[in-house]
Amino acid sequence: MFLAIRELKHGKLRFLMIGVITVLIAWVVFILSGLGNGLSTLSAATFKNMDANYVTFEDGSRSSMSRSLLSESLAEKLESQPNVSAASGMGATMGTVLNHSDSDDNEKVDIAILGITPGSFLEPNVIDGKPLQANKPLEVIANETLKKKGFKIGDTLKIEGSLEKMKIVGFVKNETYNHLPAIFTTLDKWRSIQFAAPGSDKGIEKPVNGIMLQGENVDSEKIKQLFKNTETVTKAQAIQGMPGYKEENGTIMMMLAFLLAISAFVLGVFFYVLTLQKSNQFGILKAIGASNRFLGRAIVSQVFLLSFISILAGILLTYGTALILPDEMPFSLDLKLVVLYALLLLVISILSSLVSVRKITKIDPLQAIGRME
Repeated sequence: MFLAIRELKHGKLRFLMIGVITVLIAWVVFILSGLGNGLSTLSAATFKNMDANYVTFEDGSRSSMSRSLLSESLAEKLESQPNVSAASGMGATMGTVLNHSDSDDNEKVDIAILGITPGSFLEPNVIDGKPLQANKPLEVIANETLKKKGFKIGDTLKIEGSLEKMKIVGFVKNETYNHLPAIFTTLDKWRSIQFAAPGSDKGIEKPVNGIMLQGENVDSEKIKQLFKNTETVTKAQAIQGMPGYKEENGTIMMMLAFLLAISAFVLGVFFYVLTLQKSNQFGILKAIGASNRFLGRAIVSQVFLLSFISILAGILLTYGTALILPDEMPFSLDLKLVVLYALLLLVISILSSLVSVRKITKIDPLQAIGRME
């Protein structure tokens, strides 16, 4: 460690350059991580927040709410199955609303309308106002992001292209679906919006898009055998089935993988070139008794110190960037992901230094002395 610190002090400019490169790489990695986490949160926050373990869809829907249609009566039958503690239907549709209470503000807002049973485990906690009530189908609770668009408790929402209206009675937090702010209403109200056209419910009694199940170790294959035309998947699989979710995350992960591979190559080349430039010095040190292990530890310590400081600087820059990003930007930092990518960058940096360590073992001290003479 002593030799590593002395070398860092001696070659300030060289190590400052690689430090800046490492900071920029770490910064981009954490920014991409935040963007990826923000996009996935916008896409499936409601599903992720649900206190459910499994979801039953119509067979052939490929775990997608938009392609599934079941009868709500199936929930009671599913609830009687082994390991199922509770079951509740859910419906989802997209829409555009206007603030009918404010005649001066006719801004249209895209929303996701989610039908649930009031008081069920699917209803999110209200942070402002009051929860849903089964006997008041006109009342809805909305995601708090609508506050920033000028909506408030007591406002009446008019659905574009429909005669249906809804009244906001409460706000919830971090509830988005398919990148849109979620509005929760009763299943009956949701049906009146979704199936306004005659025959659009396909003749199904009290249709829902999916039935959420609570319980551990639910036998999905047995449920499929008992209830024809159904498929039961885990909540994680249902999230993957949401439109665009898998593609968005796959793109971000591919970019991160390429960036990490490039960072490993850049760091590996930099320290290998430094080792080549100092091969004579390393040869002299070996000639006076320094072992390959001692010199290798010095190189690894050097890389560890430089990478650790650079990654910390990258994290600070990322959190600083998050403070100035606009609210519309889907950026969300997850501490666990930050720690994971920081450790991954640190490991990559150390592994890249092993190329230099291997070069040190091949340096001949006698040849180094001859070149010095």
